[in-house]
Amino acid sequence: MLGAFFDIAKREFRNMISHPTLYAVFMIIVPVCVVFFFTDLMHEGLPEKLPVGIVDLDNSAMSRKLTRTLDAYQNTKVVARFPNVREARKAMQKMDIYGFLLIPKGTEAEAVAQRQPKVSLYYNASVLLAGSLIYKDMRAVTTLGGAAIGQAKLQALGFTPKQIQAFLQPIVIDTHMLSNAALNYNSYLSTTIIPVCLSLFIILITAFSIGIELKYNTAPEWMHRANNNIVLALLGKFVPQTIVFTLVMWFATYWMYFVNDFPYQCSPWFLFLLAFLVVIVSQGFGIFMFGLVPSLRMSMSVCALWGVLSFSISGFTFPVDAMDTELQMLSWLFPMRSYFQVYQINVLNGFPLYYTWSYFVAMLVFILLPILVLWHIKKALTKYIYIP
Repeated sequence: MLGAFFDIAKREFRNMISHPTLYAVFMIIVPVCVVFFFTDLMHEGLPEKLPVGIVDLDNSAMSRKLTRTLDAYQNTKVVARFPNVREARKAMQKMDIYGFLLIPKGTEAEAVAQRQPKVSLYYNASVLLAGSLIYKDMRAVTTLGGAAIGQAKLQALGFTPKQIQAFLQPIVIDTHMLSNAALNYNSYLSTTIIPVCLSLFIILITAFSIGIELKYNTAPEWMHRANNNIVLALLGKFVPQTIVFTLVMWFATYWMYFVNDFPYQCSPWFLFLLAFLVVIVSQGFGIFMFGLVPSLRMSMSVCALWGVLSFSISGFTFPVDAMDTELQMLSWLFPMRSYFQVYQINVLNGFPLYYTWSYFVAMLVFILLPILVLWHIKKALTKYIYIP
């Protein structure tokens, strides 16, 4: 059995080398590019100097100060001034700007007279991150503008700076960011997006590797090398891929946590162990999916759909606890849900493994899922005829 295992493993290595445009690209080149792309895309932590516009119909000292203040913010940059709302709206529809601030005529006079002038904020909510940052900055600018007027009036009435500060800001907020003190988007987006992308590649390659044996009618020869033992055939085929994918995952882990200094509150060895678990969990899920749908095209389609849904239903983009009960239960069927919880609890917050034992059990279940469909895979490899 050991000789048969090494024979199949060498056969798989030869297949990977003889098809570099497929295996090398999707097992090494594209995953490494994904790692570089996402970490470089957000290397500044937050997007900076997002383009915004100003529609200043007041043209007063107050409106010019608001414009200068908005331009001085780190996340926004005033790139254009428009004569009316129509021109600003066209620029926003062309994506030349992400939003604009409308200052109506008479804003300063009404503010001094305490008539509560209305300043309008327009931003593109379809670009979620950019729109949220721009809204936050424009809202802060208008709030500070009103505070500046109140400060000037209180000074004219003879109040001391301490009295003015207590009046304008009666409660001082002292914020402490846990685990991500710098509010670095890169450190908690890349550490979730990159493993999910790599997991998707692993699942697809796993299903493809079995299906391609049916397509090219090499399954009988593969099973003959394994003495018709499906367990030995799968182990010999996927151990070489496990080695390659593990090295890629370890490189991604090293690049994120030790080159880009992403925060982590656990042992470095645990990071690499978790990366290895992602690989074998994804392979187990891919084998299981092919066993359910023993067809190259259909199994890859199901795997792609399941992998893409992991971005939303696993808790990366929306909290699972805020979903309906049915969706919360469904989230357990996605392998990366367990990874995300382990990363969030153990890696990011440094809690003991006791708090995530159930998620490790879920990972083990995904690894062992192929056992349920071994007979179906063997039947497909020995009896089914490939239909394009």
